[in-house]
Amino acid sequence: MTTLYGIKNCDTIKKAKKWLEEKGVQYTFHDYRVDGLSRDFLETAEAQLGWEQLLNKRGTTFRQLSDEQKNSLNKDNAIDLMLSHPAMIKRPLLITNNAYFLGFKADQYEEIFA
Repeated sequence: MTTLYGIKNCDTIKKAKKWLEEKGVQYTFHDYRVDGLSRDFLETAEAQLGWEQLLNKRGTTFRQLSDEQKNSLNKDNAIDLMLSHPAMIKRPLLITNNAYFLGFKADQYEEIFA
Protein backbone atom coordinates (compact mmCIF):
# COMPACT_ATOMS: atom_id res chain seq x y z
CA MET A 1 0.00 0.00 0.00
CA THR A 2 1.22 3.48 -0.90
CA THR A 3 0.14 6.65 0.87
CA LEU A 4 1.11 10.20 -0.03
CA TYR A 5 0.91 12.67 2.86
CA GLY A 6 0.78 16.42 2.59
CA ILE A 7 -1.44 19.41 1.90
CA LYS A 8 -3.54 19.38 -1.26
CA ASN A 9 -2.70 22.90 -2.46
CA CYS A 10 1.07 22.32 -2.32
CA ASP A 11 2.68 22.48 -5.79
CA THR A 12 5.10 19.65 -4.97
CA ILE A 13 2.19 17.45 -3.85
CA LYS A 14 0.47 18.18 -7.16
CA LYS A 15 3.60 17.10 -9.07
CA ALA A 16 3.93 13.89 -7.04
CA LYS A 17 0.24 13.03 -7.50
CA LYS A 18 0.51 13.64 -11.25
CA TRP A 19 3.60 11.42 -11.49
CA LEU A 20 1.94 8.60 -9.53
CA GLU A 21 -1.22 8.81 -11.66
CA GLU A 22 0.72 8.88 -14.95
CA LYS A 23 2.68 5.78 -13.88
CA GLY A 24 -0.48 3.97 -12.77
CA VAL A 25 0.65 3.70 -9.14
CA GLN A 26 -2.30 3.07 -6.82
CA TYR A 27 -2.08 5.37 -3.81
CA THR A 28 -4.11 7.07 -1.12
CA PHE A 29 -3.71 10.78 -0.42
CA HIS A 30 -3.80 11.93 3.21
CA ASP A 31 -4.26 15.68 3.63
CA TYR A 32 -2.95 16.71 7.05
CA ARG A 33 -5.44 19.56 7.29
CA VAL A 34 -8.51 17.57 6.21
CA ASP A 35 -7.72 14.06 7.46
CA GLY A 36 -5.83 15.04 10.59
CA LEU A 37 -2.48 14.28 12.10
CA SER A 38 -1.56 12.36 15.24
CA ARG A 39 1.45 12.46 17.53
CA ASP A 40 1.88 8.69 17.03
CA PHE A 41 2.12 9.15 13.26
CA LEU A 42 4.66 11.97 13.60
CA GLU A 43 6.74 10.03 16.12
CA THR A 44 6.82 7.02 13.78
CA ALA A 45 7.83 9.22 10.84
CA GLU A 46 10.44 10.94 13.01
CA ALA A 47 11.89 7.57 14.05
CA GLN A 48 12.26 6.65 10.35
CA LEU A 49 13.54 9.97 9.02
CA GLY A 50 14.70 12.15 11.93
CA TRP A 51 12.99 15.36 12.98
CA GLU A 52 15.60 17.50 11.24
CA GLN A 53 14.62 15.97 7.89
CA LEU A 54 10.89 16.03 8.61
CA LEU A 55 10.79 19.71 9.59
CA ASN A 56 10.42 22.07 6.63
CA LYS A 57 12.75 24.97 7.41
CA ARG A 58 12.16 26.69 4.07
CA GLY A 59 8.48 27.50 4.56
CA THR A 60 6.96 30.73 5.77
CA THR A 61 5.58 29.12 8.92
CA PHE A 62 9.09 28.15 10.05
CA ARG A 63 10.54 31.52 9.09
CA GLN A 64 7.93 33.25 11.27
CA LEU A 65 9.23 31.50 14.39
CA SER A 66 11.26 33.60 16.78
CA ASP A 67 15.03 33.15 16.80
CA GLU A 68 14.67 31.68 20.29
CA GLN A 69 12.23 29.04 19.01
CA LYS A 70 14.49 28.18 16.07
CA ASN A 71 17.59 27.94 18.25
CA SER A 72 15.96 25.76 20.91
CA LEU A 73 14.53 23.14 18.56
CA ASN A 74 14.71 19.51 19.60
CA LYS A 75 12.76 16.38 18.72
CA ASP A 76 9.92 17.01 21.16
CA ASN A 77 9.23 20.66 20.42
CA ALA A 78 9.70 20.08 16.67
CA ILE A 79 6.98 17.40 16.81
CA ASP A 80 4.77 19.81 18.81
CA LEU A 81 5.30 22.50 16.15
CA MET A 82 4.50 20.10 13.30
CA LEU A 83 1.33 18.96 15.10
CA SER A 84 0.23 22.57 15.54
CA HIS A 85 1.32 23.65 12.05
CA PRO A 86 1.17 20.76 9.53
CA ALA A 87 2.60 23.07 6.85
CA MET A 88 5.90 22.73 8.73
CA ILE A 89 6.18 19.09 7.66
CA LYS A 90 8.35 18.64 4.58
CA ARG A 91 6.22 17.53 1.63
CA PRO A 92 5.39 15.15 0.28
CA LEU A 93 5.88 12.30 2.70
CA LEU A 94 5.50 9.05 0.79
CA ILE A 95 5.11 5.75 2.58
CA THR A 96 5.22 2.59 0.49
CA ASN A 97 6.06 -0.96 1.60
CA ASN A 98 6.78 0.40 5.11
CA ALA A 99 9.54 2.66 3.72
CA TYR A 100 9.45 6.45 4.23
CA PHE A 101 10.54 9.02 1.63
CA LEU A 102 10.49 12.82 1.75
CA GLY A 103 10.18 15.26 -1.11
CA PHE A 104 9.48 14.61 -4.75
CA LYS A 105 11.98 14.00 -7.50
CA ALA A 106 10.89 12.00 -10.53
CA ASP A 107 14.19 10.07 -10.58
CA GLN A 108 13.75 9.05 -6.95
CA TYR A 109 10.17 7.90 -7.56
CA GLU A 110 11.36 5.90 -10.61
CA GLU A 111 13.76 4.02 -8.31
CA ILE A 112 11.16 3.53 -5.56
CA PHE A 113 8.58 2.07 -7.95
CA ALA A 114 10.93 0.21 -10.30
